[in-house]
Amino acid sequence: MNKAIISFVICTLLGFGLGYLVFGVIMGDSAKQPQVAQTETKETTETSAAKEETTTDSKEATTVSANEDNILNKKGCLGCHSVESLKITGGAVGPDLSQAFVNVEGKHGKPIEEFLKAPTSAVMSGVIGKNPLSDEERKQVLDLLKQASEK
Repeated sequence: MNKAIISFVICTLLGFGLGYLVFGVIMGDSAKQPQVAQTETKETTETSAAKEETTTDSKEATTVSANEDNILNKKGCLGCHSVESLKITGGAVGPDLSQAFVNVEGKHGKPIEEFLKAPTSAVMSGVIGKNPLSDEERKQVLDLLKQASEK
Protein backbone atom coordinates (compact mmCIF):
# COMPACT_ATOMS: atom_id res chain seq x y z
CA MET A 1 0.00 0.00 0.00
CA ASN A 2 2.82 2.43 0.87
CA LYS A 3 4.52 1.69 -2.48
CA ALA A 4 1.33 2.59 -4.32
CA ILE A 5 0.98 5.92 -2.47
CA ILE A 6 4.64 6.79 -3.01
CA SER A 7 4.38 5.89 -6.72
CA PHE A 8 1.23 8.00 -7.06
CA VAL A 9 2.85 11.03 -5.41
CA ILE A 10 5.99 10.73 -7.54
CA CYS A 11 3.98 10.34 -10.77
CA THR A 12 1.79 13.31 -9.83
CA LEU A 13 4.80 15.53 -9.16
CA LEU A 14 6.44 14.43 -12.40
CA GLY A 15 3.22 15.12 -14.31
CA PHE A 16 2.86 18.63 -12.89
CA GLY A 17 6.57 19.31 -13.43
CA LEU A 18 6.43 18.20 -17.07
CA GLY A 19 3.23 20.18 -17.62
CA TYR A 20 4.85 23.31 -16.23
CA LEU A 21 7.97 22.73 -18.30
CA VAL A 22 6.08 22.18 -21.56
CA PHE A 23 3.31 24.75 -21.22
CA GLY A 24 4.94 27.39 -19.04
CA VAL A 25 8.57 27.43 -20.06
CA ILE A 26 8.85 26.00 -23.58
CA MET A 27 5.61 27.31 -25.10
CA GLY A 28 5.67 30.52 -23.06
CA ASP A 29 2.93 32.20 -21.11
CA SER A 30 0.68 34.08 -23.54
CA ALA A 31 -0.39 36.51 -20.79
CA LYS A 32 3.22 37.68 -20.50
CA GLN A 33 3.77 38.19 -24.23
CA PRO A 34 4.49 41.81 -25.17
CA GLN A 35 1.54 43.82 -26.35
CA VAL A 36 1.69 45.32 -29.83
CA ALA A 37 0.85 48.99 -30.25
CA GLN A 38 -2.33 49.72 -32.14
CA THR A 39 -1.85 51.62 -35.36
CA GLU A 40 -4.21 53.81 -37.28
CA THR A 41 -5.27 53.04 -40.81
CA LYS A 42 -4.14 55.24 -43.69
CA GLU A 43 -7.67 56.63 -44.01
CA THR A 44 -7.74 57.64 -40.35
CA THR A 45 -4.30 59.23 -40.65
CA GLU A 46 -5.38 61.23 -43.70
CA THR A 47 -8.47 62.43 -41.81
CA SER A 48 -6.30 63.40 -38.83
CA ALA A 49 -3.91 65.26 -41.11
CA ALA A 50 -6.81 67.19 -42.65
CA LYS A 51 -8.06 68.14 -39.16
CA GLU A 52 -4.57 69.22 -38.09
CA GLU A 53 -4.33 71.57 -41.07
CA THR A 54 -7.43 73.42 -39.88
CA THR A 55 -6.11 73.96 -36.35
CA THR A 56 -4.23 77.05 -35.21
CA ASP A 57 -0.46 77.31 -35.64
CA SER A 58 0.20 76.70 -31.94
CA LYS A 59 -1.80 73.50 -31.96
CA GLU A 60 -0.15 72.31 -35.16
CA ALA A 61 3.23 72.65 -33.54
CA THR A 62 2.21 70.47 -30.58
CA THR A 63 0.02 67.82 -32.21
CA VAL A 64 1.68 64.43 -32.67
CA SER A 65 0.24 61.68 -34.84
CA ALA A 66 0.35 58.08 -33.59
CA ASN A 67 2.09 57.05 -36.80
CA GLU A 68 4.57 59.89 -36.68
CA ASP A 69 8.18 58.96 -36.06
CA ASN A 70 8.60 60.00 -32.42
CA ILE A 71 10.69 58.71 -29.53
CA LEU A 72 7.79 56.80 -27.97
CA ASN A 73 7.37 54.80 -31.19
CA LYS A 74 11.12 54.27 -31.58
CA LYS A 75 11.64 52.96 -28.05
CA GLY A 76 8.52 50.77 -27.97
CA CYS A 77 6.70 52.73 -25.25
CA LEU A 78 3.47 52.58 -27.24
CA GLY A 79 3.37 48.82 -26.82
CA CYS A 80 1.94 49.47 -23.35
CA HIS A 81 1.23 53.21 -23.07
CA SER A 82 -0.88 55.86 -24.79
CA VAL A 83 -0.67 59.64 -24.58
CA GLU A 84 -4.27 60.74 -24.87
CA SER A 85 -3.57 64.48 -24.63
CA LEU A 86 -1.43 64.25 -27.79
CA LYS A 87 -3.86 61.80 -29.42
CA ILE A 88 -1.18 59.09 -29.50
CA THR A 89 -2.81 55.69 -29.31
CA GLY A 90 -0.83 52.77 -27.99
CA GLY A 91 -1.36 49.83 -25.70
CA ALA A 92 -3.76 49.79 -22.78
CA VAL A 93 -1.59 47.74 -20.40
CA GLY A 94 0.34 50.68 -18.98
CA PRO A 95 -1.09 53.98 -17.73
CA ASP A 96 -1.75 56.93 -20.01
CA LEU A 97 1.32 59.18 -20.04
CA SER A 98 -0.51 62.48 -20.58
CA GLN A 99 0.26 63.70 -17.04
CA ALA A 100 3.37 61.60 -16.35
CA PHE A 101 5.62 64.67 -16.48
CA VAL A 102 3.93 66.13 -13.38
CA ASN A 103 2.68 62.96 -11.63
CA VAL A 104 5.70 60.63 -11.60
CA GLU A 105 7.45 62.25 -8.64
CA GLY A 106 4.36 61.95 -6.42
CA LYS A 107 3.70 58.39 -7.50
CA HIS A 108 7.26 57.01 -7.57
CA GLY A 109 9.16 59.29 -5.20
CA LYS A 110 11.62 60.76 -7.66
CA PRO A 111 11.52 63.32 -10.49
CA ILE A 112 10.72 61.97 -13.93
CA GLU A 113 14.27 62.68 -15.13
CA GLU A 114 15.62 60.33 -12.46
CA PHE A 115 12.79 57.83 -12.93
CA LEU A 116 13.72 57.43 -16.61
CA LYS A 117 17.31 56.64 -15.57
CA ALA A 118 16.45 54.24 -12.73
CA PRO A 119 12.71 53.47 -12.38
CA THR A 120 11.30 52.51 -9.01
CA SER A 121 8.48 50.35 -10.39
CA ALA A 122 9.24 46.68 -10.99
CA VAL A 123 7.79 46.63 -14.51
CA MET A 124 9.53 49.75 -15.75
CA SER A 125 12.87 48.84 -14.15
CA GLY A 126 12.79 45.61 -16.16
CA VAL A 127 11.80 47.39 -19.37
CA ILE A 128 14.29 50.24 -19.12
CA GLY A 129 16.97 47.92 -17.74
CA LYS A 130 16.79 45.85 -20.94
CA ASN A 131 16.57 48.90 -23.23
CA PRO A 132 18.10 51.94 -21.48
CA LEU A 133 17.57 55.44 -22.84
CA SER A 134 20.53 57.53 -23.96
CA ASP A 135 20.76 61.11 -22.68
CA GLU A 136 19.40 62.42 -26.00
CA GLU A 137 16.50 59.91 -26.01
CA ARG A 138 15.68 60.78 -22.40
CA LYS A 139 15.59 64.48 -23.37
CA GLN A 140 13.23 63.70 -26.28
CA VAL A 141 10.91 61.68 -23.99
CA LEU A 142 10.90 64.48 -21.41
CA ASP A 143 10.14 67.11 -24.06
CA LEU A 144 7.25 65.04 -25.43
CA LEU A 145 5.82 64.30 -21.95
CA LYS A 146 6.15 67.96 -20.94
CA GLN A 147 4.27 68.89 -24.10
CA ALA A 148 1.56 66.33 -23.25
CA SER A 149 1.14 67.67 -19.71
CA GLU A 150 0.63 71.22 -20.99
CA LYS A 151 -2.39 70.31 -23.12
